[in-house]
Amino acid sequence: MIAALGLVFGCSGCRNFFTQIDESRRLAADLHLQFTQAADASNRAVMADTDEMSSAFAGDAEKALKIVESDTAALLPLLSNLKLSNELQLLEDFGKRFAEYRELDRTILTLAVENTNLEAQRLAFGPGREAADNFRDSLGVVASGVSPRDRCAVDGLIAKAILAVRETQVLLAPHIAEPNDDAMSGMEREMASLTKTAQAAVTSLTQLVPGAERPGLATALSALDRFQDICRRIVALSRRNTNVRSLELSLRTKPALTAACDQSLRALQDLLAKENIKATR
Repeated sequence: MIAALGLVFGCSGCRNFFTQIDESRRLAADLHLQFTQAADASNRAVMADTDEMSSAFAGDAEKALKIVESDTAALLPLLSNLKLSNELQLLEDFGKRFAEYRELDRTILTLAVENTNLEAQRLAFGPGREAADNFRDSLGVVASGVSPRDRCAVDGLIAKAILAVRETQVLLAPHIAEPNDDAMSGMEREMASLTKTAQAAVTSLTQLVPGAERPGLATALSALDRFQDICRRIVALSRRNTNVRSLELSLRTKPALTAACDQSLRALQDLLAKENIKATR
């Protein structure tokens, strides 16, 4: 009778062991899957070229990371009950590495969804280009009404002003992509000098343009002011460099942490698979 009871309890204990092992393996597999999906979604958020896509991928990453946290919390007591010290150590190692990963990834995603470099690009190639073109076109109208005597001088000043604006446009693209503060400062000084050149040329035009063409010159000045205001906004956005910084962190800092977390999870799954095999012997 006692032997029979022992056999019953022994079988019950085996079933409980196998149940917990299976659940541990399931959680470890899901933990690994969710972590991989979170890392992938985070990378997609960094590489996305629209605000909507960045936010969507960042949301996917955050959702997967929360599942990673819940799976880890559920797996810990199971491994403790099974007294699997090696597996517990691996889970603890993962937890430490994951805490570092989580903090870094939060920074990356916060930067990525701001998209300041993308917004600067949109301003440069949209409203900025439009204002520069309006400036050019308005000066062209002014030139057509100038007397032949002053035409050569006016054409020279117009060409000088337009060239300064176009050179400023050329500098905006590398400024937006530049990660180095000193290099950006150098470009900003060059743009400031070009701005003064354009303004001085337009000021000189006022002395040569007849009264009938003054409204056209006022339109050109308004376009120049708008262009310069857009340039200031572009520089401010570019200086924040959120896309450049998030990409830098993703390419240089994040891979090592991702690999360390992945290594711990693979080792944990391998050990759990072996525990299941040992239990069947």
